[in-house]
Amino acid sequence: MMMNPVATTGLLVASMRAEESLRPDRLFEDPYAATLSGDAGRAALADYRAAVGPSIPIIEVRTRYFDEVLLRASAEGVRQYVILAAGMDARAYRLPWAEGVRLFEVDQPEVIARKEQLLQGVAPRCARIPVAGNLAGDWSRGLAAGGHDVNVPTCWLVEGLLQYLAPEHVEGLFARVDALSAPGSRLLYDVVGRTLLAAPMLAPVLRYMDALGAPWVFGTDHPAALVEGRGWRANPSDPGRHGSAWGRWPFPPAPARAPAFPFGALVEAVKEG
Repeated sequence: MMMNPVATTGLLVASMRAEESLRPDRLFEDPYAATLSGDAGRAALADYRAAVGPSIPIIEVRTRYFDEVLLRASAEGVRQYVILAAGMDARAYRLPWAEGVRLFEVDQPEVIARKEQLLQGVAPRCARIPVAGNLAGDWSRGLAAGGHDVNVPTCWLVEGLLQYLAPEHVEGLFARVDALSAPGSRLLYDVVGRTLLAAPMLAPVLRYMDALGAPWVFGTDHPAALVEGRGWRANPSDPGRHGSAWGRWPFPPAPARAPAFPFGALVEAVKEG
């Protein structure tokens, strides 16, 4: 089954998660990642490393961070979740969700079909609702048809997506999320720093992504500004600090008073009433 280049990056991420799950000092365990990655994902990871060389464990840290925030939301009573561009994400199957959680996965029809084929016979640990949709278009109708309730808080996850979108599509995506979010909703996203996009250290990654057909086109050094003008309270954090705290970051953490957001950020935002 053919997938577009951005979908292929989902296989690459799954392969990284599969490798992380085998480490004795793993940050998380994803027992389905190897199956979801398959030979295509393993080949993509080998090509990536040949082109880029050693890389910092941003995918691994990002995964652990969002796992923890999602489970905290579940423990605090949030029962409605949406993962945009879910790709080969297995959180519906591997996280210990609270009773009554509904998780909507939005992605291209062929990606959804491929995941369900690979995980046939595996029961999710929550009510999983797949929604076929193009994130550059209007995917909200499919979400509504699946039973998403705009009158109760939603926890949204936008992971590893924004860098592939044109600025106007980023704006449209956040506008649509805002319109579908009741007060008390949460929004989780990661973003690449605009300064980092121009840094020589990232050039090998950008060349690889260009060759793959999935160029990185969006970044910002002001991650909170993406949502704060819409009535959300955003809390950006430096992935390097999380990675250092977990003993997995190859560089010393930035000083506590230095935000370091030009390199990228993990963001948790809450919609105020």
